[in-house]
Amino acid sequence: MNCYAITVRRWWAVPGALVLLVLLCLAAGASEVPVPSLAGGMVGARLEYFTPVLVVIAVMYCMDRRLRETERTAVIPVWRLDRGAVILTVALAHGAGALVGIDVARNLTLLLALALLVRRAVNEAAAAGAAMALLIGTLVTGRTYEPGGSSTHTWWALPLYPAGSAPAWLITIAVFALALLMTNSRD
Repeated sequence: MNCYAITVRRWWAVPGALVLLVLLCLAAGASEVPVPSLAGGMVGARLEYFTPVLVVIAVMYCMDRRLRETERTAVIPVWRLDRGAVILTVALAHGAGALVGIDVARNLTLLLALALLVRRAVNEAAAAGAAMALLIGTLVTGRTYEPGGSSTHTWWALPLYPAGSAPAWLITIAVFALALLMTNSRD
């Protein structure tokens, strides 16, 4: 099974994506990219806000690669291997969060959970696209502006919540747990 995980599923790509995430976050620093806003004008979004999508794409790539005949005859169901690899990915992301910000790790967990749910309903390509759509959608529609000109997030825009927000963490954990429960042998 280890050989299958390395040569067919290519789970080795995920730690590489995590290293790339850390390097990009450290190199970009506080760099911002312009994003349009429904409230008018352009607003800035930190570049590190988009980096979790790299890891989500790597995970979906690994889960898309399969040999169905081999998986049907495996002693250990491959979905268990996948579930363990996804949990390990989230654990490693939280380790990397110590370097780049724990909000990046939380957003990676949330986006990965969304991708797993979309993958269950559609496919891996749509799952990676849904993660990016959530990020862009929350940036465009999830900000509110106060009279002083400062911006804050709306209640539903979880990726915009600050790193220490307990409700954002609880919802992220709940969505991730749901996604793991739905990842089973029928995938």
